[in-house]
Amino acid sequence: MSDTPFGFGLPPEEPENGDEGKKKDPTEGGQSAGGMGNPFGFGPGAGGDNPFAAMFGSMNPNDLGAAFQQLGQMLSYEGGPVNWDMAKQIARQTVSQGTPDGTKDASVGPSERTSVDEALRLADLWLDGVTSMPSGSVSTVAWSRAEWVEATLPAWQQLVDPVAERVGLAMGDVLPEEMQAMAGPLIGMMRSMGGAMFGQQIGQAVGTLAGEVVGSTDIGLPLGPAGKAALLPLNVERFGKDLSVPQDEVRLYLALREAAHQRLFAHVPWLRSHLFGAVEAYARGIKVDTSKLEDVVGQFDPSQPEQLQDALQQGMFQPEDTPEQKASLARLETALALVEGWVDAVVHEAAKSRLTSSDALRETMRRRRASGGPAEQTFATLIGLQLRPRRLRDASRLWASLTDARGLEGRDALWAHPDMLPTAHDLDDPDGFVHHEQADFSELDKMLGEAAKGPQKPSKGDEGKEDGKGGPEQ
Repeated sequence: MSDTPFGFGLPPEEPENGDEGKKKDPTEGGQSAGGMGNPFGFGPGAGGDNPFAAMFGSMNPNDLGAAFQQLGQMLSYEGGPVNWDMAKQIARQTVSQGTPDGTKDASVGPSERTSVDEALRLADLWLDGVTSMPSGSVSTVAWSRAEWVEATLPAWQQLVDPVAERVGLAMGDVLPEEMQAMAGPLIGMMRSMGGAMFGQQIGQAVGTLAGEVVGSTDIGLPLGPAGKAALLPLNVERFGKDLSVPQDEVRLYLALREAAHQRLFAHVPWLRSHLFGAVEAYARGIKVDTSKLEDVVGQFDPSQPEQLQDALQQGMFQPEDTPEQKASLARLETALALVEGWVDAVVHEAAKSRLTSSDALRETMRRRRASGGPAEQTFATLIGLQLRPRRLRDASRLWASLTDARGLEGRDALWAHPDMLPTAHDLDDPDGFVHHEQADFSELDKMLGEAAKGPQKPSKGDEGKEDGKGGPEQ
């Protein structure tokens, strides 16, 4: 689990440019305690001296009007727990700045769209022979990084809002009830700032992730619209740049992974809610150190928002170490491992005889997913969760063994219900799970089907037969 729940602290790899803010606004006060990085990520490593540096751009005189307008929007925000308009704006700004290697976002050209479409369609054709699930892609798209941000924000909202809601409620509950009416404006201001700060942080993280992802399912969750298989040509090219593998093979291998995820999420209707529900259950267990929050509220100076940032940085929000919290995390990690393991197994089966570099690409992707990479950092930054399929290799071996023992249909039938899936214990003993006697659900299915049809009106010749006497029951 992340040591910095909610990521109130910047990812260590981000550059520090906090001095820019100092030079542009020498009157800005309130450096973070100990000179530590800005806990809300205001700007790419903006230090603690100017928490609004990135939001206000370079802070030259021409930008001041827009800067103060944005500050006014931040303080007047009255929406939900996260200012998603700000998140979108910051994400797009981050994308426009480019990645650390100097790669800038660009519109996708016709030839790139054609290459992506052909790769995804061929991938679907290859997958037909290695899974009983039909295609889950209604359409194929090639996205720029900015288009990925636009398309995935609704999913980010569903993932992050439960956590931000919990934090926002805590801000309003720290004062005694009789004092809350008197402190209403202050609490409203804090909530507005909290929504903006979450929006700023999320926008920064999503914008950074947009420079790394290759499709809509990189993190094992369906972030894009249902049925829309997507690749980002610019990031696909960067992914394969140092692999000494032909670009066509890289694109096709990543298309196989995207298409396999699409099949799974399209034909396992409960899977999306199962994964997102685990994140929400985790959020419900978050505990707030109200003593620290009370001190902040009592001494809060609206002209020095860094006070709130410093308090957050000092560990105000911690995940509660309870059996329920541990169960939520274990449920999520196991589900992610099973999703990634299934995709890994079916993609390998489809690619091993067709792509000469399939083994190398498989190992590269396994390491990228198992070690976390940008996806793990993003989730650790946002909600304190490291969505890492820690047991990807174990799950992949289990699905491969199930294929050998039960065939494609027997393996894929386990996705019919969450209770039929392997558990964390089964990953410890895959042979035991693969070879144990399979339950026969045929009679249960028959009973459920008959119940769904409702009671049938007996025909005249059948009346009275149920009592076994050939006449009406007495």
